Amino acid sequence: MKPDTTKNASDWLARAGLRPTRQRVSLAELLVGDGKHRHVTAESLFDAAKDRGAAVSLATVYNTLRAFCDAGVLQEITVDGTKSYFDTNTHDHPHFYWEGAGRVSDAPSEELVINRLPEAPEGMEIASVDVVIRLRPKA
Repeated sequence: MKPDTTKNASDWLARAGLRPTRQRVSLAELLVGDGKHRHVTAESLFDAAKDRGAAVSLATVYNTLRAFCDAGVLQEITVDGTKSYFDTNTHDHPHFYWEGAGRVSDAPSEELVINRLPEAPEGMEIASVDVVIRLRPKA
């Protein structure tokens, strides 16, 4: 990777208060090194790391993604009970889930209107609202 890619990744980790281990920097370079937002699965990130020659296990990728989420620099998007995607854009925004392709993309947030939410149970407050719009080809 280019030096600015490593710097972007290291700065991203520093802003999150995460120690820049070799594995974290390597995975962060793939996630944010070019400054663009992306959606990945643990498996796709693992494959990209392997293609780049990084010595990381799939378990390390899962653990690192969890640490990134816990630090608030990744957003986890769950589309069903077995598949999670990770988004580098942590601002609240809706997503499209493309069922046939098994991928996630951002949906235009300016077109989403939520008129009313149910009241939270007593003693609770709504922390966020996740919107995943599932897409499939028309029949």
